[in-house]
Amino acid sequence: MADTDWDDYAVVGRVARAHGNRGQVIVNPETDFVEERFRVGAELCAKRSDRLERVRVTAMRVHLGRPVIALDGVDTMNDAEALAGVELRVPVSELEPLPAGTFYRHDLVGCRVETMSGEWVGEVALVEGELGASRLVVKGPGGEVLIPLVQAICVVIDIAVRRIVVDPPEGLLEVNRRT
Repeated sequence: MADTDWDDYAVVGRVARAHGNRGQVIVNPETDFVEERFRVGAELCAKRSDRLERVRVTAMRVHLGRPVIALDGVDTMNDAEALAGVELRVPVSELEPLPAGTFYRHDLVGCRVETMSGEWVGEVALVEGELGASRLVVKGPGGEVLIPLVQAICVVIDIAVRRIVVDPPEGLLEVNRRT
């Protein structure tokens, strides 16, 4: 796996912290397919100290909605603690197909954002937040704008033409601007 490949991988979770003293970790999932993505035998990719590596899940259970997993070669609490904050990714080609009207985060990055009247807001640089409480980070001429990723505001999402149309409540774009 070359460094240049890292951006072609989709985030499926982040290691929250170590769990117990046998090298297990708790993962904050960023996938709707927790059971499949973190099943025993699944291969994930991690980047630590600018080194990319494949890791294999050797044990998994779900506790309070989050997977608790063991990884091949991570045998101690110290090994597990070193993984805190590490993103777990998979190749985009391994992602499950989604139902109509739903999108992967990486599909939204790079989309042009405009208002209902056609005013250009900017381009999606990032999608932040947990599942169900996500927001678009849009870079535009006046800096970054945070836009809640909800159907009432993001009224059109057309991945094919890389366009998102927003209908923000009055003042939202101004109050959520980060310069």
